[in-house]
Amino acid sequence: MTDTAPLPPLDRFPPTRAAGLERLRDFLPRAGADYARRRNHDMGRDAHDGVSQLSPWIRRRLITEEEVLAAVLARHSRNAAEKFVQEVVWRTFWKGWLERRPSVWTMYRAGLARALDRVATEGGLRRDWEAACHGETGIDAFDAWARELVETGYLHNHARMWFASIWIFTLRLPWELGADFFLRHLLDGDPASNTLSWRWVAGLQTKGKSYLARPDNIAKYTGGRFRPEGLATSAPPFDGPEHPPLGPAPVSDPIDPAAPTGLLLTEEDLAPGFLFESGVQPRATAFLDCTAGLSPLAVAPHVSAHVAGAMEDTAARWSERFGPVTRLGSADQIADWAAREGLAQVVTPWPCTGPAADALAGTGVLRHVRALDAAAWPHATHGFFRFKTHIPALLGQVTGRDAA
Repeated sequence: MTDTAPLPPLDRFPPTRAAGLERLRDFLPRAGADYARRRNHDMGRDAHDGVSQLSPWIRRRLITEEEVLAAVLARHSRNAAEKFVQEVVWRTFWKGWLERRPSVWTMYRAGLARALDRVATEGGLRRDWEAACHGETGIDAFDAWARELVETGYLHNHARMWFASIWIFTLRLPWELGADFFLRHLLDGDPASNTLSWRWVAGLQTKGKSYLARPDNIAKYTGGRFRPEGLATSAPPFDGPEHPPLGPAPVSDPIDPAAPTGLLLTEEDLAPGFLFESGVQPRATAFLDCTAGLSPLAVAPHVSAHVAGAMEDTAARWSERFGPVTRLGSADQIADWAAREGLAQVVTPWPCTGPAADALAGTGVLRHVRALDAAAWPHATHGFFRFKTHIPALLGQVTGRDAA
């Protein structure tokens, strides 16, 4: 396989739970010391065997963080699997951080709108932005990553950091345009992880701390494939407003177990089993795809297709519990659907800050928080290093035992 003939994104990451579980089984032997040793090495689009590549399935919760952590800790000690465990829990932390400061998402979207206005009126910026998106900057490493992202829907985490740094500090493009480029193409594109990671590279998330892509570091961790020239030699952190005041950790809306209930699923969470365990017995189920809300521009076809496939897989696997299934075209259709089905309440897994939360605002849909998120998000108050002191207790909850 070469850069000119990439395996299609949905062949690399089939949007089914079975494919996610198979990838998890294949990765488990390497989730301990091997992962810690090799996780930063990006050896190319067909050689990402140092990392799990589970994120596209976790993103839709075709497989959940809880079951990934439980499977890893059933095979490895917590000390051996510490680096991988932290990588999984980072996603939970980022989601909790943004849930408690949702206006940061609003600020990002406002900044993106301003940047796109500039693209429309500044010819030089438009030219440079298009060159970056098409992988035509002349920076070999950056261009290869841009093509890999567009063609496969995936990028190694270390490459994402290098890419974002070059975008911001070498190409001097608005960071919001880069975050949007990722969200439009990544199969695992997540509003919290993506927005806050780009902010971190720029120096907005952790005040005074930015990330500089260095040629020697790139050469070391790409096996000498790249040593780009002409990169920025400094990364002065961006100035920005202070973080918004910390809001309360989300709690589930009260549900009446006796009321006729509908289940609403979005691309945010396609694992409804925890709702059934809490007593929800849906009379009918609806799917609402909010993927187009990731960007004011067109989302890549493979992202939309992955979401559609994941929803089809979920509907097939849970058909005996769902009742009649409806695909909604917009949140405006929820009330009519509920009336047709005779529903007194509609319940959904908590829609984290982003397109789904935006779409469901004001609809009256009842939101239910997963146990792991409910336990973790109250601690997403500052940075990850303070948050990670709570990881052992969270793992104990996941495994039902002391995660030593």
